[in-house]
Amino acid sequence: MVCRILLLLYVVFAATGAWAAGQAVTTGSIIAEMVDFDRLCEMPSQPYKTLQFTSYDRASNLPGGPNWISNRDGFGDSPILPFEKMLREPNDKGIGEYLLCEVNGPGAIVRTWTADINGTLRVFLDGAEKPIYDGPADKFLHRPYDTFIAESGVEAETLAGTFYQRDAAYCPMPFAKSCRIEWIGNPRQVYFYYVQIREYKDKSTKVTTFQSKDLKTHATEIQRVAEVLRNPEQSVPTTARSHAIDIELKPGERSAAVELKDMAAVVRLALKVKAENEVPALRQTVMHITCDGWDSAQVQSPVGDFFAAAPGVNPYQSFPFTVHEDGRMVCRYPMPFEKSLKVEFHNMGEQTVAITGDLETAARKWDKKRTMHFYARWRVTHDIHTPPNLDIPFLLAHGEGRFVGAASLMMNTARGTHSSGTWWGEGDEKVFVDDDRMPSWFGTGSEDYYNYAWSAIDIFAYPYCGQPRNDGPANRGFVANYRFHFVDDQPFDERIAFYMELLSNHENEDFSYACQAYHYGRPGMMDDHRVITVADVREPKLPGPWKPRAYRGSEGAIYLEPENLADGNFESEADTLWSEGELMVWRPDGVGDTLKLSFPVDKSGKYEVRVGLALDNRSGVVSATLDGKPFGFGDANGRMNLYDSRRTMLRATNSQLVELEAGEHVLELKFEQPAEGKEPFVGIDFLWLQPPVR
Repeated sequence: MVCRILLLLYVVFAATGAWAAGQAVTTGSIIAEMVDFDRLCEMPSQPYKTLQFTSYDRASNLPGGPNWISNRDGFGDSPILPFEKMLREPNDKGIGEYLLCEVNGPGAIVRTWTADINGTLRVFLDGAEKPIYDGPADKFLHRPYDTFIAESGVEAETLAGTFYQRDAAYCPMPFAKSCRIEWIGNPRQVYFYYVQIREYKDKSTKVTTFQSKDLKTHATEIQRVAEVLRNPEQSVPTTARSHAIDIELKPGERSAAVELKDMAAVVRLALKVKAENEVPALRQTVMHITCDGWDSAQVQSPVGDFFAAAPGVNPYQSFPFTVHEDGRMVCRYPMPFEKSLKVEFHNMGEQTVAITGDLETAARKWDKKRTMHFYARWRVTHDIHTPPNLDIPFLLAHGEGRFVGAASLMMNTARGTHSSGTWWGEGDEKVFVDDDRMPSWFGTGSEDYYNYAWSAIDIFAYPYCGQPRNDGPANRGFVANYRFHFVDDQPFDERIAFYMELLSNHENEDFSYACQAYHYGRPGMMDDHRVITVADVREPKLPGPWKPRAYRGSEGAIYLEPENLADGNFESEADTLWSEGELMVWRPDGVGDTLKLSFPVDKSGKYEVRVGLALDNRSGVVSATLDGKPFGFGDANGRMNLYDSRRTMLRATNSQLVELEAGEHVLELKFEQPAEGKEPFVGIDFLWLQPPVR
């Protein structure tokens, strides 16, 4: 079915000519690009550059110089206002008017994002006196199409999770002559923003400007694209050829699993790695995919990291990648080759591994002027200590190509339990394209690039963005973020340099930052890839034991070990994920069984009372009371589901601010429901008493 979709897209574009040079760009044609893998494999027929307008800190004005890694980028305290210019001085209420962006010539808005923004936006296309949008800034940046959805035939649920992904929106709005966006708001309040605009290089490019009726005009295409984004993993038709992968490698062995002599493209790659210890096997089994006899393989990556959710198996579904519960991992990025293809695996670990799966190819013409190879070259930097903060290089390449995605795969050794004391991602993306002296993309935070906000700790997955791993507590442990670029891709004619700042709210010790840059490159493109070494692929393991640190959002916190608070003897499990290296195990007798944790309070006052609990595939549902009363634990019903099928995580529970007198208090856990097919199990790591933070 994947191939059928690709072939159908090709037929549609070939029939309409919408993709070809000289044909008009429309709202519908760009919407179709949102699920068009094939176009990524070639240089654009209508050349463009993707621009990015954001609230980045304007003090960062000299690459590598003073203030290059600054962070006053939308909080309302910027000494240099992050706008193109001031249109009207603030009034006595602090409300002014500012030019957020202006692009002259043909183009299209392709992505918007905000964490939070006050005020209103006015969006003018083609110099019109009346704006196409005039309303709340937050609404336009989060849900641009909502204004035009009435009577369009497009349902709100069609856009949710497809065109609207987490805190970003992918809602194409093309324009023939110009785009101008004005912000009316208070710059002393929060105003984070991203607006990405495709600027066509040929000023004569034909573009049909977005109109309010476009959602109705293109309703069928919107529905089709949303459905493909929701269901990218489907069976491959008989028109594709399948090549089995079945290989076993002893430590140190390297061998080819597939070798082809043909002109075609890989349209689907599915792999599964089996070993006694799965996590190191996925990091230490390195895949090399070589097209057309290149001396250096275009794909060089640990198998697990290639699928953007490492370390280990972390199930999720995006548009180009899927990781299944059973460990099977699927890639849908097409990989064209003109003459030959070789897929090799190198076991750089100390255990025998077996790799099974299949690689599926379909006929594809190689255009010597436009077709490109697919690249995914992994790199890692271990043992990072900060400050000073630094730029992490993802990709430095010279030649022609197209940047289509990135993943950050990190080990965060922070000892906090609150996001403000564990947050790694204040750093911005900086992307230099061709002759840029300043980045074409300059962001406002790593999570902003990855389409979320405010140091979020939850596991989530959308077609283009996600966080498939985040161990906890807060942002501590192993963390994986991904973002894939379809309508917001970045073509380059001469060079691209993609950096991501590592800027944390805390000092780092032994931080590990692996990254993956996904891109296409014309023959002759060269990048700065480094050979992957045995030291690079050392076993992913948190150092420990660790002890929670009362810092920033947990300043003044009191941490207590649960085995000292409960009567009786309890098992413990050792792992560096847990505080002090051990997790207390409670095995309830059944539903309704309770466990009392008696703890002292030395000083009367207000406290949040939080519990560090394990989430894994053994854990069930619990509720809790404090001195016999509800206190904000868990969900609206006072319950917390601790089950996760594949991940092992540590989460601190919710709590209201409650008044506690000096003396003994009792937090009582109640077992509500076991995991399906499992014996009752609850893992308790710490009790956290948090007074108000000044």
